[in-house]
Order: sequence, then C-alpha cells, then structure tokens
Amino acid sequence: MGARVIPDAEEARYRIGEIAEAAGVSTRTLRYYEELGLFSPAGHSPGGARRYSDADLGRVLRIRELQQLVGFNLDEIKTIVAAEARLDELRTEYTVISNAKAGGPPQRGRELIAEAIEINARLETFLADLDARAALYRRRAKEPKRAER
Repeated sequence: MGARVIPDAEEARYRIGEIAEAAGVSTRTLRYYEELGLFSPAGHSPGGARRYSDADLGRVLRIRELQQLVGFNLDEIKTIVAAEARLDELRTEYTVISNAKAGGPPQRGRELIAEAIEINARLETFLADLDARAALYRRRAKEPKRAER
C-alpha cells in the first residue's frame, strides 16, 4: 500500500487531522492503522505530509465499523481488508485479460476465477461469522441486566 505524490489536489485533498476528525479517531490511530497495514494515505504532498481522499475516509470508517459494531479485532480486520483488496485485484486482472484483443491465456483466466471463488468463499464465511456475532450482540442488548450478588 505504498503512497505516492498526487498532483491532483482533489483526489487526495485532506490532511491527517481532517480525516481523523471526520472519522472520529486520533491522528495516532490513523498512523497505527498505517503501521499495521490496514490503511495508507492516498499520497503525500510534495513536502511529505500525508494526504487522504474520500475513499481513504471510507476505509477508515469501515475499519471503525468492523471494530465497534461487530467486535472484530484488528487482526481479523486486516484479514478482511487483505482479502477484499486481493479480490479487487483479481477482478481487475480478469477484466484486463477478458477484454484483451488477443485474449489472455484461457488457463490464467480459469486460475483467476478459481482464486476469486476461493476468496469470495472465505469472505462469505467471515460475513456469516459477522452476522452471528451481530445477532448475539443484539440478543445480549435486549436481555435485562441481572442484579449482582
């Protein structure tokens, strides 16, 4: 997730403090996410300052949602983020191959499809776990508090 200098100020227009405030996290949290490989800025200014895009804000909000609403830890979130990123790469690669004039090697296309299916199955398992956890949390939230002895 290497950052790059972005000439278009519209694409990566936010400073770290602006993204932190919009996402309801500290700048240290954003840097920690970056250290863990969960997230990285869209680019850096010519002076080296981190710059973020709307898509970056969406990623941070998704990480927070997975933590707070579902209860996933950062290792689990890292697995989800990596699987989704790989699935996006596979979709892009498959599209390029399928749209090529000469056509990509049929075997590579089949390999991409098989890998995408495998990743999709893992994501579905993760989502099923997420649904189960959410249902459990909803049940617990509805239960009356028991008096302590």
